[in-house]
Amino acid sequence: MGFQTEKQVVQDLYAALDGAPVDRITDVLADTLSPDALWRGFHPFGACTGPQAIAESFWQPLRQSLTRMQRRQDIFFAGRNEIDGFQGVWVVSMGHLMGLFDQPWLGIAPTGKMAFLRYCEFNRVADGRITETAMYFDIPHLMMQAGLQPFPPQTAAHLVQPGPMTHDGLLFDDAPEEQGRATLAAINAMIGDLGTWQLGLPLEEELARTWHDDMIWWGPAGIGATYTIKRYAKQHSAPFRAAFKERSKTRHIARLAEGAYGGFFGWPNFTALHTGGFMGMPASDKRGEMRVIDIYRRDGDKLAENWIFIDLLHFWNGLGVDILDRMARVPRT
Repeated sequence: MGFQTEKQVVQDLYAALDGAPVDRITDVLADTLSPDALWRGFHPFGACTGPQAIAESFWQPLRQSLTRMQRRQDIFFAGRNEIDGFQGVWVVSMGHLMGLFDQPWLGIAPTGKMAFLRYCEFNRVADGRITETAMYFDIPHLMMQAGLQPFPPQTAAHLVQPGPMTHDGLLFDDAPEEQGRATLAAINAMIGDLGTWQLGLPLEEELARTWHDDMIWWGPAGIGATYTIKRYAKQHSAPFRAAFKERSKTRHIARLAEGAYGGFFGWPNFTALHTGGFMGMPASDKRGEMRVIDIYRRDGDKLAENWIFIDLLHFWNGLGVDILDRMARVPRT
């Protein structure tokens, strides 16, 4: 019960898509996606259906802007979806789309230099076709590479993020099933502790139940990356919890694992009431949506690394702050 068939579908798509001329992208997608394939993307793209809409909305404009694009994968795995009773098979790819930023994209002025778009993609494969996709990408990170500051300075670090420390994240061959079960158990234990932030332990003690002390949290632009439980608690987790109340229950569309890697996504994962300062923004007392992908590396029985994609443009837009519009108004020098 391996995943070679599903993995090959996605690998073949990437090989054809990444090498296709812009005017051939619709045809390439149509060869692999079902006619009614559902694609979910970060703001301002949202959800769209079918190969033509996906190509015209996202892939063609992006490829026209980031010329000579390369897909630089750091993690690739597959698994059965726990959320639907382990029926559906999803294939996950994470890394960067790198190109020369030669034309404007979403109102972001080009630099003519190399640029990296962090991405993570979940593809559901059934009967040899991709029927559903979550394609999440870090637009604020691209803005920062273009010299913009979409958010006030944060406490954690901003950088082009590397892949796993162990350099073993590309699972083109299937991993033993028991390894994936152990990773999914570690992820679920963390989710169970996180819950609605009501475990009752001091934060660092709570985190130590499921995380290694030298954990790395590779957060999105606007929050940043942080290292060790102590610094993660100080630089993200504690400020984040202090800024929100009435967190909803966690909802995922897909959650799976293979080998030492696993992850999930939601649409949204949860909502929460914004009652305190967050990312340098004042409280709004409005309920915001968090659309998130989390990818994890397990080491032993605990989690060691975590790559996070949060649709912060959608979150702030829902609270009345249009970051894209703000950045389009920044004077060019």
